[in-house]
Amino acid sequence: MKIICIGRNYREHAKELNNEVPEKPVFFIKPDNCLLRNNQPFFYPDFTNDLHYELEVVLRINRLGRSINKKFAHRYYDAITLGIDFTARDLQQECKQKGLPWEMAKAFDYSAPIGPFIPKEDLGDLNSLDFFLKKNGEVVQHGNTADMIFGYDELIEHVSKFVTFRTGDLLFTGTPSGVGPVKVGDRLQAYLGERLILDFFVK
Repeated sequence: MKIICIGRNYREHAKELNNEVPEKPVFFIKPDNCLLRNNQPFFYPDFTNDLHYELEVVLRINRLGRSINKKFAHRYYDAITLGIDFTARDLQQECKQKGLPWEMAKAFDYSAPIGPFIPKEDLGDLNSLDFFLKKNGEVVQHGNTADMIFGYDELIEHVSKFVTFRTGDLLFTGTPSGVGPVKVGDRLQAYLGERLILDFFVK
């Protein structure tokens, strides 16, 4: 399986990183070695001094598909959770400045903690899901899927023009504003509405 991540899908997040708001969805891919499950601790890697959290709503793809029409896109995911796209911001900036790819800042081992999946029919209005992240008990990031530039169906339609979706693939739908650094000893707790989805420590 693969993890497809959408970048710059919330206007305020694009602004906080001084990025242009995209006219079309922007995506990159993390391999499956990035997954971190069951609230296992995340170990701070030794190749960065500026590791940032990015909380995102994650869709679970449940069927094979390519060149999917937007009106059928809702059939291609069956459950939702929250995940964190850990980013080595210093490495990312260095790569950007040199015009290089920045997979090493995004696709490193265990850089994608995810929570348990919830069937989408149990979540009410999927286009107005409230979610937030606490760091050491303080809310540091808060978003609502109503604020996404591109909705789930648009994302699936666009990505599937280039990449075939397979059963078990994950689609990270972008992060709202409020991203920031973590350090050893931090506790991260992610909520989807009132549901506690992630609760783990940085070590």
